[in-house]
Amino acid sequence: PQVLHKAEAERIITAAAVAVPKNRAEPLKLRDAALLEVMYGSGLRLSEVVNIDLDDIDMINRNIRIRGKGRKERVVPLSRPSVDALAKYLHMGRPHLVVDQTRRELFSNRYGSRLSGRSVQELVKYYAFIAGLDSNVRPHTLRHSFATHLLDGGADIRVVQELLGHSTPTTTQIYTHISPTQARKAYLAAHPRATNSEVSNDNISSN
Repeated sequence: PQVLHKAEAERIITAAAVAVPKNRAEPLKLRDAALLEVMYGSGLRLSEVVNIDLDDIDMINRNIRIRGKGRKERVVPLSRPSVDALAKYLHMGRPHLVVDQTRRELFSNRYGSRLSGRSVQELVKYYAFIAGLDSNVRPHTLRHSFATHLLDGGADIRVVQELLGHSTPTTTQIYTHISPTQARKAYLAAHPRATNSEVSNDNISSN
């Protein structure tokens, strides 16, 4: 699966705030910014992000309750940028989209109904285009990048498994891949001759 570099992920996430056309309504920009932050910041599946309700968000403790596959619930952390983006959306965006304040869905479309999975797919594709990236970027790309970036940062695979909502570590091992950065970091940290057994290019070229 496609994985974004950290800088590429950042460009998509910030596109809603800094690169989107000026004629896009402000409530939609605030919604989109919060949506992208939560998807990448918490590694959510498409089906999970569209089914988030207001009651699932805990802004004080910075976490979110997710109903995953098989209705299995888990609690995942929210990044600080996610909390900030959600606060702006909830105060200045959602009230302009949702007339009926008894509705509980977090992410709403322009008509006040729950945002559909197809709409989220189109939004991710749209902001990837705005950010100058491949138009094949999908919601799953953000989730896969989330897992890869965690592993690159040294996260234990069992922690990543829990955050992704996988029932077994085998699933996580298949879902994630060992990036060159992660492989080299593990090699240098674990192998007894890693720091003195490398042959320089000068020595290779002289033989």
